[in-house]
Amino acid sequence: MTSFSIERITVSDVRYPLPPGAGSDAVHTDPEYCLAVTQLISAGGTIRGTGFALTLGEGNRLVCEAIDMLARPLQGRAIEELMADFGRTARELANDPMLRWLGPHKGVVHLALASITNACFDLWAKNRGVPLWRLLLDLEPEQLVAVLDLSYLDELLDEGGAIELLRRELPARAERSAILRQGYPGYDTSVGWMAYDDDKVRELTKRAIDKGFSAFKLKVGSADRTRDLRRAAMLRQCAGERSTIMFDANQQWTLPAARVICAELSKLKPLWIEEPTHPDDMGAHAALAREIAPVKIACGEHIPNRVVFKNFFEAHAMHYVQADCTRLGGVSEFLAVGLLARKFGLPIVPHVGDMGQIHQHLVLFLHVAVGNEAVFLEYIPHLRSHFAFPAELEGGRYRTPQEAGASTDLKELRT
Repeated sequence: MTSFSIERITVSDVRYPLPPGAGSDAVHTDPEYCLAVTQLISAGGTIRGTGFALTLGEGNRLVCEAIDMLARPLQGRAIEELMADFGRTARELANDPMLRWLGPHKGVVHLALASITNACFDLWAKNRGVPLWRLLLDLEPEQLVAVLDLSYLDELLDEGGAIELLRRELPARAERSAILRQGYPGYDTSVGWMAYDDDKVRELTKRAIDKGFSAFKLKVGSADRTRDLRRAAMLRQCAGERSTIMFDANQQWTLPAARVICAELSKLKPLWIEEPTHPDDMGAHAALAREIAPVKIACGEHIPNRVVFKNFFEAHAMHYVQADCTRLGGVSEFLAVGLLARKFGLPIVPHVGDMGQIHQHLVLFLHVAVGNEAVFLEYIPHLRSHFAFPAELEGGRYRTPQEAGASTDLKELRT
């Protein structure tokens, strides 16, 4: 097998203005979707791996500067050699003796690691000429575990335990592989942005139903609580009793406020209430998880690393794991969280800072190879026109991608 070497590393600050109201929530009132993009380019530009992390504005420049510093050790490395022991490389990059001080394992530097790591996985899949989901499924358990950094998880899941978990699931793969033909179910976030008026929410929900969606999410966390309750009831009415609805507060409430509003929202029987309070407040999430049952808690969009996820799991502070490979340290750390979630019996429903491009590969792998429940994957269509191979949905389900790589190529950066 040819193993392309990384001859050049480029970093791009890419920004996409959104249509009025799109992307808005209780905290991010006027967002701009920005990608801090890493490209790992082989000799002669024959092949290039693309990875990115999502930001919402000026911070994108800071992440790009961190990528430029952090990615230097990859120069000249052959991709197959690099990925054969990528867990060690990821650990070394994350523990850079100078940049680690800025985290550790969180913030700007960790976002930079996500962009770099995602580019490595894209280049690896392209080197082998297969989609990322296929590459991951074709790895032996030992090879898969070699791309993970399980440090600080090892009292619960060490390398031996991860290999055993993967081996235990091998007999069920054939049956679960049906999802590759059926497509992975999606849910529509874009119907319910905070700045959309009621008429627009109704119109978009109807369109989504016509496209085959049966699960929808609404942004809550308004300064006026009655607005949240009115719009939540409106979504339930538009979607119907048989559809699934979720509410997302984007960290807006204190615990006392969350207790009051969550009790009211729970009457509408949502599947979950998402990020009901500060993302670092594990105790508050655990308390709400007990108090609003059987309604569930979803969070993870702003949980920065596998260690904090481990703590949330052990505290029973979440039910739906919204890990994001553009917020964690990339595909590698996302997979580590996925294996740990399987051990705790928790479903992965990623936050799609990648617009679902990479995660469509990862959820397929986790379901088929690891046995994570296939609940659904968030759908946000706002950047579709910028991807060379945008995620495709049919009847509300993600179609399994067939192109080599991680579906991260951007049209603007292909030449």
